[in-house]
Parts: sequence; C-alpha cells; structure tokens
Amino acid sequence: MKPKPQMTLDRVLSRYGLASRSAARVAIRSGRLKVNGRLVRDPELWVRPNKDTIQLDGARLKRARRIYLVFYKPKGVVTSHGDPQGRKTVYDFLGENSSWVAPVGRLDKDTSGLLLFTNDTAFADFITRPDSRVPKTYLVKLNGLAAPEVIERLRAGVEMKRGDWARPEIVRRVEDRGKYTWLEVVLTEGKNREVRRMVEAVGFKALKLVRTGIGPLALRGLEVGKWRPLGEGEIRALRSARPAQSGTSGQRM
Repeated sequence: MKPKPQMTLDRVLSRYGLASRSAARVAIRSGRLKVNGRLVRDPELWVRPNKDTIQLDGARLKRARRIYLVFYKPKGVVTSHGDPQGRKTVYDFLGENSSWVAPVGRLDKDTSGLLLFTNDTAFADFITRPDSRVPKTYLVKLNGLAAPEVIERLRAGVEMKRGDWARPEIVRRVEDRGKYTWLEVVLTEGKNREVRRMVEAVGFKALKLVRTGIGPLALRGLEVGKWRPLGEGEIRALRSARPAQSGTSGQRM
C-alpha cells in the first residue's frame, strides 16, 4: 500500500493557504492546533493531512479560498509584515486581504512596481523558482549615458560582487533622456537586488527602478499603491509563462 504523504505541521497550514510558514509556527506554538485530539506545540511535527484530524481553534482544517492579487508597490514601502523603524509596509495597502496572503518574492524599499500576493504556496514557488524561468521585466534609469559597449557587456552577463553572475534574458536601451539612459532589463533568476548590482558591475548606479512585468502580466491600468485580484486567464498565463525572445521590446508602464 502506498504510504500517505507527510509534511510538517507548519507546512500544512502554509499549503492550505491559512498562514505563512512564520505565522503558522507562531499559531502552533501558542497552542491553537490539535492533531487527532491532542494539543501540539511543535511546528515541525510530521503529520499526514489526508489521514490525521487537524484542528485550528477547534475547527477542522480546511483549505482557504485561493487568493491572487497584483499590487503596484510605491517607492519607499517595505515588503514585509512589519517594520521596526515604523516605515510603511505593503500590508498597509491590502486592507482585509493582509492576513491571508504573502508576497511572491520581494521588491526592495527603493524599487517600485509589480508585486504579486497569494496564499497559494505552489503558485508562489513556481513564480520565484529559478528553474521555472518566469521572466521579470524592469525599467531602470542609470546615473549617466551608457555607451553601446556597456549595454553589450550587460547582455553578455556580468560578474557581480561576491562572485555571482547576472545573466539577463534581455537588455534593451529604451531611450537616452538628457544625461541619463533608461534600460529595459528582463531577468529569470531573481537574485537579490540583481538589477542594481549588475549595473553597478559596469560602473553605473540605478537612480530609479520599476518592475513593469512578471511573465505576461504588466502594470498597465494599475495605479501606484493600488491592487486588484488576478483573473483566471491571468493566473493560467502566469503558470505557463516562459522567457521572452531576445529583441522583444515594449515599455509597459
């Protein structure tokens, strides 16, 4: 007989879309969970969700309704549930949804643009996993004019600090405006602060950085600081997203 699948108790709550892993661990340690009638406080307890009776606050565990949101994150807002410095966070904008969803990846405080939220952990894992190769598109303003050879270096891939490499799918000059060059950059790996670090590797700084797209999803029609639910077609399109072909263009603001 095939054994029942097992997972840790905190992961069950996360997979059911009821809480993030960190929030699930807090709930379990505070005594809100029972397994087969027994109070448990160990988030790493292995359970069989298809067989064991798991209760949260006295009610049998059920999968939460799946929520998928797209948000236009403003610059200066922190991608976290709280901030010890008292800065505004993305959850200040989500209203009643804030307790049920987690960000799909992150944008640093000084980066604005498209940010997804969901309580579907499998969907979030697919979007953020490097081997899924879901393209993320950015518009970046450099602190100077970039010569053609600089853009070619970026297209070829550059070694960043700490020895890791940025290998963008696309680097395209959008325009030279005054003393500054604007580039469109498409990435699939999602390394920490990757766009900022790759332009620093060729001697520039990012004065402005906006994520304008994830897969086929774009910012078009969404105001800064606003969110909306994703449509079923958009969710399906994101699940099947693939890298854009080199030479594709289009500023999607």
